[in-house]
Amino acid sequence: MSRRLFLSFFLSLGLAVFSLTLTSPAWALGGKLPTLNQPAPNFTLPTNSGEGKISLSDYQGQWVVLYFYPQDFTSGCTLEARRFQQDLPKYRAKNTRILGVSADNIQSHAEFCDSEGLKFPLLADVDGKVSKAYGSWLNFISMRHTFIIDPDGILREIFLGVNPALHSQEVLARLDELQQTI
Repeated sequence: MSRRLFLSFFLSLGLAVFSLTLTSPAWALGGKLPTLNQPAPNFTLPTNSGEGKISLSDYQGQWVVLYFYPQDFTSGCTLEARRFQQDLPKYRAKNTRILGVSADNIQSHAEFCDSEGLKFPLLADVDGKVSKAYGSWLNFISMRHTFIIDPDGILREIFLGVNPALHSQEVLARLDELQQTI
């Protein structure tokens, strides 16, 4: 395949996906979202450390920000991860843990964490099973969605189609509100 044809194909594919996102709500593309104020779907996934797996139930008694993102090392995903890392002390002060999820494998996650100095776990959802359970799957990648889960494992907030540059601050603000009312 010639380079021009290859680029044309991916440009057309990108435009098709973009137009689909403009005409369909984000949740419709990723599947059925879990229900607010109900138990969050539990999961167990391998982590970037390669030393085992992490389950949502491991964080009982703590708030969890579970964020799904498309791919390690891409500009938007890198910016979003950097913002969460920058604000990590604020999250920890609020008894909150950050968990990132994408379809990348643990090796990619490990390299991404090393490259960006990330001190929170990235989980490898290579088959998309967890992303699907959270309505955040689009063919072969996780969509940019975030979920706040309370210390009892109850889903309290859903963010769809987030802006990576501002998202961590939005999550912190909503977390403040939730922690004052729940």
